[in-house]
Amino acid sequence: QVQLVESGGGLVQTGGSLTLSCAASGRTYSTYAMGWFRQAPGKEREFVAAISWSSSTLYGDPVKGRFTISRDNLKNTVALQMNSLKPEDTAVYYCNLDQFTAKLFRKTPGDYWGPGTQVTVSS
Repeated sequence: QVQLVESGGGLVQTGGSLTLSCAASGRTYSTYAMGWFRQAPGKEREFVAAISWSSSTLYGDPVKGRFTISRDNLKNTVALQMNSLKPEDTAVYYCNLDQFTAKLFRKTPGDYWGPGTQVTVSS
């Protein structure tokens, strides 16, 4: 099994920045993609960003140009730098790992989830 743990959530004002991190442990795969989803109250879970083992990236339309995903393969971590935050970015953000890569790059989740971290953007 893979364990994912997110960190870095919190409260920020509109226009501010926040960086989320996610660390993977447990079972390892030779190559895998990692990504982020988010879920706001009363809404479905939404794809945010994904990054492949070779650092190819994909973003959801609402965050393009504002969020940047990156990873450290030696540390098995992924980060999400969020800039120009808006109130509509308020959500619980979930880290996701896809051992096949293809799922995340279709903007669908892989098999492993973190517990989530709350991001709140005040207006």
